[in-house]
Amino acid sequence: MLSVDVEKKLGDFSLAASFETAGDVTALFGPSGAGKTTLVNMIAGLVTPDRGRIVLDDAVLFDSATGINIPAHRRRIGYVFQEGRLFPHMTVARNLDYGHRMNGLPFDAAEANRVIDMLDIRSLLERRPGKLSGGERQRIAVGRALLTRPRLLLLDEPLASLDAKRKSEILPYLEKLRDEARVPMVYVSHTPSEIRRIATSVVWLDGGRVTAVRGVAFLDTMRAIDS
Repeated sequence: MLSVDVEKKLGDFSLAASFETAGDVTALFGPSGAGKTTLVNMIAGLVTPDRGRIVLDDAVLFDSATGINIPAHRRRIGYVFQEGRLFPHMTVARNLDYGHRMNGLPFDAAEANRVIDMLDIRSLLERRPGKLSGGERQRIAVGRALLTRPRLLLLDEPLASLDAKRKSEILPYLEKLRDEARVPMVYVSHTPSEIRRIATSVVWLDGGRVTAVRGVAFLDTMRAIDS
């Protein structure tokens, strides 16, 4: 379970968000500028809240009252950014290998093969990122994050930089990830069609405030923003 209750002021923008999720895929949904990425960065440990508490399962990641602030690299949270952020000088195989090495984890061939097959990237292992399509790069980024053996996977608008064709190619892999990886996910988007396919629950964020926490069917009852 992920429990978040945080506040953060950034210039004229203030975020005060509180929600809990039991697992599966939780969508952080809302218009651009709502504070979705800021909130995800606080969960990841990349941005420090001004006040509040973040708990993942039985681990307190942040608590302003007691001074707890676990560093990002010790939170065991995988993060997939919009643009993938692969190392351009490394092959796909070495980018994937970095996933477990960055956390000092021993290599597990069975685990690596499972992730490679799930994301259908075996034919890409000897290529470099510059030779991949946008959708392929995102699949590699997801694989690298999974090989850190995360307790939680954060995906910050992973399809935002892709055209319609690439989005349609990668969506089935994200659905497969949801169904087979057994890792809770927080999926950031402002696109209802993505959320309906991927998420199991929705946290509606607007103007830095959580306005609703509902099931995915909730999107059909609201005037949502789509792109």
